[in-house]
Amino acid sequence: MAISRWSPVREMASLQDRVNSLFQDFAGDGQAVTAASFAPAVDVYENSEKVVLKLDLPGIKEDDLDIRVENQTLSVRGERKFESEEKEENFHRIERRYGSFYRSFSLPTTVDTENVGASYKDGVLKLELKKKASAQPRQIKIGAAA
Repeated sequence: MAISRWSPVREMASLQDRVNSLFQDFAGDGQAVTAASFAPAVDVYENSEKVVLKLDLPGIKEDDLDIRVENQTLSVRGERKFESEEKEENFHRIERRYGSFYRSFSLPTTVDTENVGASYKDGVLKLELKKKASAQPRQIKIGAAA
């Protein structure tokens, strides 16, 4: 059995995160529970040339998205609006999340923040962040002078 140290600071931070999450999910800037904020799922991967993020944003219009890069931080903000064609009391169940969302990602220094591409297709936002030329691998020939 492994022995682990108890850290009251870590426990309090974890509790704080859970309480904040509860308030964020159910308060949602004074909106109803059905309109609480949400966090879209994201995949992040990289290769030798770029870092790619894919965010699932079904039902969100391209015009309702705000994408920014500032101080090595990429932020994506948007909103999924509740379609009020039907009255809420007519619904038997509302499981889809509505409201605003905000996701931010710390970017490595190897990313060229001036060279970011974005595409939006079938409810998936794809962000491609090219790496700086100095960060890309290069082959060194034997016998070549430096």
